Amino acid sequence: MKLKQRVVLLAILLVIFIFTKVFLIDNLDTSAANREDQRAFHRMMAGLRVELVPKLDHTLQSPWEIAAQWVVPREVYPEETPELGAIMHAMATKKIIKADVGYKGTQLKALLILEGGQKVVFKPKRILGFRRAPLVVGRFVNLRTEIKPVATEQLLSTFLTVGNNTCFYGKCYYCRETEPACADGDTMEGSVTLWLPDVWPLQKHRHPWGRTYREGKLARWEYDESYCDAVKKTSPYDSGPRLLDIIDTAVFDYLIGNADRHHYESFQDDEGASMLILLDNAKSFGNPSLDERSILAPLYQCCIIRVSTWNRLNYLKNGVLKSALKSAMAHDPISPVLSEPHLDAVDQRLLSVLATVKQCTDQFGADAVLVEDRMPLSHL
Repeated sequence: MKLKQRVVLLAILLVIFIFTKVFLIDNLDTSAANREDQRAFHRMMAGLRVELVPKLDHTLQSPWEIAAQWVVPREVYPEETPELGAIMHAMATKKIIKADVGYKGTQLKALLILEGGQKVVFKPKRILGFRRAPLVVGRFVNLRTEIKPVATEQLLSTFLTVGNNTCFYGKCYYCRETEPACADGDTMEGSVTLWLPDVWPLQKHRHPWGRTYREGKLARWEYDESYCDAVKKTSPYDSGPRLLDIIDTAVFDYLIGNADRHHYESFQDDEGASMLILLDNAKSFGNPSLDERSILAPLYQCCIIRVSTWNRLNYLKNGVLKSALKSAMAHDPISPVLSEPHLDAVDQRLLSVLATVKQCTDQFGADAVLVEDRMPLSHL
């Protein structure tokens, strides 16, 4: 299901990767650290329902200034975010003062400037703490009254009418006049993604487990079971957090059914220290009955995973993930965001991830597979 994908992706990130404790939950001890880890999880669950509120009563800063200050090398927003509801409310309601084409990528999008000068990307009907994805919220936009009066000539030239519906096709690799995105009358449902601050320029990287997209030609990882050993000898995967970020992302992509992670972004000049930023998640939530296990190749070929990721995944089994996702998306303007079959599919895929990690621990032992996040990392 393409509809509302980006909102779902942010909700999944908020649910799965929101807290930062790193103690093994398979230990059934009652240590103070383990009890605090459980309390942190319960606090996370209690705070999932983010209500979109219009005011920031405790500060004179704009919502855009607050969101820009949140960004640091290892997260786009912090664990404690009391202003989150107000920022997402602003994204969903602030007046659009300029609209232009969005050039990059394969999918249709528009670059909007909201009141206060904040850039956002609007994606019509196409659908996650890792805290590694920009904030996303659903929004209804009136193309006739909100977009066309402030649109640039380039964007305006791609508008047309199909029946009684206002449509546009924009500019992108796959954008065609014969395949426009159409509103229901004048109103289009889509998602708004907050633009990262300009002081954090991005660098694009080829994903080491990317596909060739050539018929009859396999990527090396698809036939070489020792491929991960070669990756571990290559910068930036030979040390630092990047390889573990790749494996976290593989888990995330498998849950949402995204087999199209051919590139990824990080902050520039980071020498492998910054996070892998989850920007392009468009090909997610297709067929809920299809599980593409090869998405997990970084996990089952390297057989390592962060302790904190393992903990979170265990806490979210037995239907907790599905329930948490419903809570996280309940107040979104375009709720309901995911259908029941897709929610069920995410829960089932979680069990497959846990089984894959267990296969690794059975073969190599938990000490080799479960990696403490805070240790100096060297994969050679």
